[in-house]
Amino acid sequence: MVRAILSLGLWIGLLGISGCIAFGGTTIQPTRGQELIDLKAALDRGSITQAEYESTKAQIVNRR
Repeated sequence: MVRAILSLGLWIGLLGISGCIAFGGTTIQPTRGQELIDLKAALDRGSITQAEYESTKAQIVNRR
């Protein structure tokens, strides 16, 4: 039972890291808004620096 729970947690984590979810050959890309929300969350939890946040935010906002 513990292995099943850990395995499920691993898969959920991998989906979060992937940045997109694939269903039957179709890839769903996150919106810019979601990318910015995720980026801010990474800054808030200390995963990235303020400089990394600003640089990546500018890339997301300026992407066409």
